[in-house]
Amino acid sequence: MLVLVPNPNEDLLPLNASETAPSRVDRREFIKTSFLAAGALAFGVPAVVRGQNLNSKLNIACIGIGGKGRSDTDACVGENIVAMCDVDSGSAAYETQTKKYPSAKFYKDFRQMLDQMSNQIDAVTISTPDHMHAIVASAAMKRNKAVFCQKPLTQTIYEARYLRNMAHDHKLVTQMGNQGSASDGLRRAVETIQDGLIGQVHEVHVWTNRPVWLQAMERPAGEDPVPATLDWDAWIGPAPTRPYVGSRNPKDKNGIYEPFNWRGWQDFGTGALGDMACHTVNMPFRALDLDSPTEIEAMPFGQMNKESFPVGSKIRFAFPKRDGRIPLEHPHLFHHYKKIEHDPMTLWWYDGGEPDSTARGGHDLTNKPPVELTADIIALQGKLPDSGCLLVGEGGTVFSPDDYGTNFFVKLKGEKEFVNYLKHPAMAQYPERITRNHHAGNLVQAHALEWLDAIKANKPEMCYSRFDIGARLVEIMLLGCVSLRVGQKIEWDGPKMVAKNCPQAAQYIRRQDRTGWALS
Repeated sequence: MLVLVPNPNEDLLPLNASETAPSRVDRREFIKTSFLAAGALAFGVPAVVRGQNLNSKLNIACIGIGGKGRSDTDACVGENIVAMCDVDSGSAAYETQTKKYPSAKFYKDFRQMLDQMSNQIDAVTISTPDHMHAIVASAAMKRNKAVFCQKPLTQTIYEARYLRNMAHDHKLVTQMGNQGSASDGLRRAVETIQDGLIGQVHEVHVWTNRPVWLQAMERPAGEDPVPATLDWDAWIGPAPTRPYVGSRNPKDKNGIYEPFNWRGWQDFGTGALGDMACHTVNMPFRALDLDSPTEIEAMPFGQMNKESFPVGSKIRFAFPKRDGRIPLEHPHLFHHYKKIEHDPMTLWWYDGGEPDSTARGGHDLTNKPPVELTADIIALQGKLPDSGCLLVGEGGTVFSPDDYGTNFFVKLKGEKEFVNYLKHPAMAQYPERITRNHHAGNLVQAHALEWLDAIKANKPEMCYSRFDIGARLVEIMLLGCVSLRVGQKIEWDGPKMVAKNCPQAAQYIRRQDRTGWALS
C-alpha cells in the first residue's frame, strides 16, 4: 500500500488524504451514476432517460494550450471545455483555441483559475513544460480533480513518487500522456512477451532521433524585453529566476527558451531521455515488469555542462531479478494471477550522436546499438530506423520500429528473418488478456477518451497509463538524467529514493523550488 512519500533529505512523511481531499459529493459522482446507467440501455430504459444520461458531460480545464496542449484540448472536444490557461496570450494557439472554444474562460495563471473555478471543474489536462507538471498536477489533485498530464509526468524523481502516492491516496483518475499506450500493438507485445514469446530477456536496446532542439548550450548573455503577452514569472514557475531571452535568429520564431527549446535546458526540461523514453521504453517497461534499477551509468557525447543536456548520451540501466504478475486465463475463486520471474537484465539507451553544429539538434545521429545487433533489422527495412526498440531474449528477439511501440516484429531462435507480429504463427498460442482501448480515431484521442471514460465510471484502473504506472516509468528514466548531471555511475536504492554512492545526486532527485512555487 503506497502511503509514504520518501524524501532524500528528511524522514519518511505520510500523506494524509483527509487533510487535502474535499469531503463532498461533486459533479463527478453524478456523472459516474449517469455513465453507469447508460449500461442499462440493453434493458429498455426509456428514451428520455437515455438522452439525459448519455448527454452528461464533464467540465474540463486545459492548462497549456500551445504545442501538445492543442491536441490534448481537442481530444476532449466531446466534453465541456470550460477553462483554458496559458502564460502566453500572444501565441497562435491562443488565437486558434479561444476562437474554437469561445465559452471557455481564459487565464494566464493556473492558480487563479483553480481558485475561481474549482467547483465548476471536474478534470484538468496539463500540457506545460516539464518543470511545471508536478506543481500544476498536485494543485489540481489537492482539489480532487481527475488529471491528464503530458509525459514526462514530472521533472524530478521525488515529484513522480509524490504524484503517484497522491493519486493512490485520493483515489483519483489519472493518465500520463504517452499515447502509444492506447495501441493494440503495444498491448499485444506486452502480453506475449510476458507469456514467454522470446523467453527470458537479458538485453533491451532503445534509440531515438532526439534531440531535435539545441542542447550542450551555455546560458546566453544579455536580456531581452519580455513580450507584453507573456507572463515570464509564471513561465519560470518553480525554477530559479533568470532573464528573458528571445530568439537570436530573426527568422526563427522559437526563442532560446520558449515556446519549444526549453526541453534542452536542465532547469526546464529533461532532454532527449525525458522527451522520448516515456514512449519508446513504454513497451519493454511493461512487458518485463521493470522497477527500480540498481545501477545507472550515463556517458555523454560532447559537452556536458551545468545548464543544458548533451547532444548525445549512451545510458546503461541495470535491473535485478524481479517478479511480475499476469492474469490467469481461467481465474477462479482464490487465484486470479500467476507469478512470473524475470532474470536480471540491462537496458541500453541511445540518443543524439557526435557533435555536428550543421545538423538538426547539433549532432550527427550516429548513436545507435552495435551493428552486430541490428543486421537483421537492416535486412528487414533496408536501413536502421532513426528510432526503435530491440528486445533480445533467450528464445528470440522482438523489434519495434516506431516511437510508440504500436507495431512490432518477431524473430524466434532458428528463424532467418523478422516477421510482423500479425503474421507470425507463434502468436496464435498466446491469448489476448489485456483489455484493449475500444476507441476509434488516432492514439491521442483514444488515450484521452480512455481517461474520460474512467472519470465517468470513477474507476482509476481503467487508465492504462495511470500515475501508478506512468510514475514508475518516469522514475526509471529520470535516473538517467541524474547520472548525466552528477557525471558518474549511480548505485540506486529505489525504496529509500537515495543514490547510495553519490550524495550530491540529492539536489537532482528533489528540486529546491522557488519561493511561492511548491507541490500542493
